[in-house]
Parts: sequence; structure tokens; C-alpha cells
Amino acid sequence: MIVLNLSCPDEHVFEGWFASSAAFEDQLARGLVSCPICGSSGIRRLPSAPYVQTRTSMPGTRKPVGADEHAGQPASAASSPPSQVIAQVVHALRNLARDAEDVGERLPEEARRIHYGEAEARNIRGAASRDDVEALLDEGIMVLPVPVKDDDLH
Repeated sequence: MIVLNLSCPDEHVFEGWFASSAAFEDQLARGLVSCPICGSSGIRRLPSAPYVQTRTSMPGTRKPVGADEHAGQPASAASSPPSQVIAQVVHALRNLARDAEDVGERLPEEARRIHYGEAEARNIRGAASRDDVEALLDEGIMVLPVPVKDDDLH
């Protein structure tokens, strides 16, 4: 799994998680990658620093006193107040849920059809078991639990 820094023409910066760089390029070419804030599919990959495991980033090691609390976070998250970042995420989730087609229990099947180019690329929502979600993620198909109603966002 790789995490890429991405941007849309409106300069919304966000992360995308993909099985590989090739999976990102394939999904981008098929129009399956879009901005979570505005929905634009004119996405470009931003430069990002590689993750280098250091002694202080290894599990079980202590962080040095005074170490940057935002180290390893994307620049947008490190520089924005947490409440602003949360508000942006909530707004994006509400838009995704509102604009997505409800496919109900057919979510895993329909997500695979879209991913493999057998169905039109579009935002969908529905229900899936934990095993179904894990299987989709293992195939490189990105799924995200999104609350449908504003009341469900607490």
C-alpha cells in the first residue's frame, strides 16, 4: 500500500491510498480518482518525501524531547488547525454520501465492476461486511465507511 499526495485544479490537497504506483496510474487513466472536496477528476500527483524508518520512528522507540509533533504528516495537516481539518473531512464525507448512488447490498459486486472497467465509473454507497471490505482493499479497490446522514456524524 502506498500513500500519494494529490491535488485537483482548485488546489485542494489530499492523500490517496493505492496498492501500487501502477494501480494509481491505472485508476487515474480510467477516471476513478477524484477530489473528495469538489469532485474534480483533474488530479495530479504532488511530490512527496519517501518514508524513511529511523531509530526514533521504529516501534518501541521513544521520541526525542522537542521532536516535531507533526513529523510524518502531510504539510496540509501539519499546518492547519485540527478543527479546520476535521471540518473539511466532514464536509467532504457529507458530499460523498449525498452524491453517491445507493447500491445497497450489491456494494462489493458493483465496486469490483467499476474497478475492473465493467461498469461506468461513479461514486457509490451501500452495505458490506467486514470480510467484503477487507477483500476489496486486498484487491486494491478503495472503500471508505461514510455516514449517510448528517446526524450520523458525531
